[in-house]
Amino acid sequence: MPNNSLAVSDMACSDCPIRHRAVCARCESDELERLDAIKYYRRFEAGQTIAWAGDKMDFVASVVEGVAALTQTMEDGRRQMVGLLLPSDFLGRPNRESAAYDVTATSDVTLCCFRRASFQALIEDTPHVSQRLLEMTLDELDAAREWMLLLGRKTAREKIASFLAIIARRDASLKNVGAAASLSFDLPLTREAMADYLGLTLETVSRQMSALKRDGVIKLQGKRHIVVPDVEALMDERRRYGWRRLFLIFPETLRCWASWDRRGRACVGVQRGAGRQKCCVEYGWESNRVFDAPRIAG
Repeated sequence: MPNNSLAVSDMACSDCPIRHRAVCARCESDELERLDAIKYYRRFEAGQTIAWAGDKMDFVASVVEGVAALTQTMEDGRRQMVGLLLPSDFLGRPNRESAAYDVTATSDVTLCCFRRASFQALIEDTPHVSQRLLEMTLDELDAAREWMLLLGRKTAREKIASFLAIIARRDASLKNVGAAASLSFDLPLTREAMADYLGLTLETVSRQMSALKRDGVIKLQGKRHIVVPDVEALMDERRRYGWRRLFLIFPETLRCWASWDRRGRACVGVQRGAGRQKCCVEYGWESNRVFDAPRIAG
């Protein structure tokens, strides 16, 4: 995510860095003038609370810069991060007076705010804003369903890769990079926050990040900056073991399983007696492939 602070106090809507993705993306010039007349900016430092769950919220907003976390607190005090607000995401609901979740800035955040009553009146007679808001709501629903799959079925490595892919795609979209072969971005969360968000331990997050670095999927520069040299490889990691698995019997009662990804790479796990060894073997992708399995020392 961008780190440079924006000079937004007198910025016109047409010059906004999130103009092509925010709730105003479909607005004509006259509609932008109406939005410009009712908007104001608010800044929050990292760690500062933007809204508490249940509190009255008299504004709605688009995230211009930075990242905020949505958190649910249970009755016994346990907390769970349930979502992230990235640049261009919409905060609040026009027809809802109170906040549904705690909203906390995880980095320095700039919001483009609108008084809730004024915004509600505007969307009633501005179809482009209401249509875009509906699109963003449906996109949020799709993302929530994808996140259910991630939390319920994916491995720790796939969870980390999926999270990095989400951030990389959003960052590329904001920068209008397009279909680039490589990407770089800053992580919006600490590893502790990533562990909370992904339902993992801190140790698991650190171990999997190191494994992705060791395998050349990502490069780490400092604590937060990530370089993805091959975007397609990162996308493959999101479903690394989900394509094809079968069990093989090797000579000398050597038991082995193999999983293929779309690029034809096979990850082979070998087990014989008390010993265990893993290695990678390259095979071409073929449906229902039958082959003479090479002998692998146990």
